[in-house]
Amino acid sequence: MSIQEINEKRLDLKKVPYHIAIVMDGNGRWAQRRGLSRIEGHQRGLEAAQTVVEACEALGVKILTLYAFSKENWRRPKREVNALIGLLQEYLKERQKELLERDICINIIGDLDDLPTSVRDTLVETVEKTGRKKGLIVNLALSYGGRSEIVAAVKKLIDEVEARRITKDEITPESFSRYLFTGNLPDPDLLIRTSGELRISNFLLWQIAYTELYFTTTLWPDFGKEELINACIEYQNRERRFGLTASQIRKGELSQ
Repeated sequence: MSIQEINEKRLDLKKVPYHIAIVMDGNGRWAQRRGLSRIEGHQRGLEAAQTVVEACEALGVKILTLYAFSKENWRRPKREVNALIGLLQEYLKERQKELLERDICINIIGDLDDLPTSVRDTLVETVEKTGRKKGLIVNLALSYGGRSEIVAAVKKLIDEVEARRITKDEITPESFSRYLFTGNLPDPDLLIRTSGELRISNFLLWQIAYTELYFTTTLWPDFGKEELINACIEYQNRERRFGLTASQIRKGELSQ
């Protein structure tokens, strides 16, 4: 993606979302409309993810969180599930050197215990090898569910209180956030969902309290850099108030 392409779209690179989260939806429908298998749709979806990662690097996005596989997805046909997980494992093995060269940091959010041992080993290895990289952080949400994440955080807090490492009075929205999978990261500025579905699907329920939402009818395999730029432009045209009034925002009270 060239600077000229970005300028032609009138995107202000100084106001690009710091953290973008994406519900990558529509692989199956994309394949069905072309007489292809759902697995081929997932393969094309993986290629679209690679394109978006590259676009985020070019735009200066710092964090990209991709909803790759939900807790509920385990209920899909076993053949499709195995193929999808296998595609991801193969991709990480093949691209590990490239990820390191591009300074990309891979992080996993979700319940890794649900995954096959070989897949889990590949994920852990990738996270360990890229963990110190300073470029784009890519969070892969795998076997992830927002409600499960919140329940797990509550259990951790209960353990902390019972061990007397913290008191109940020390539990605040800010401190609670640190017990989530994304505890060391800022909340998403922009959430994108493809395929025309208008729901969150149990994704980052706590973290998106004040996130801007962008819905598109484009199926995920067709989502590319141009639509990512359009989403960012839409984001820049909105006024984020975080519960304040427009007048307060203009006076700079948000940063106080």
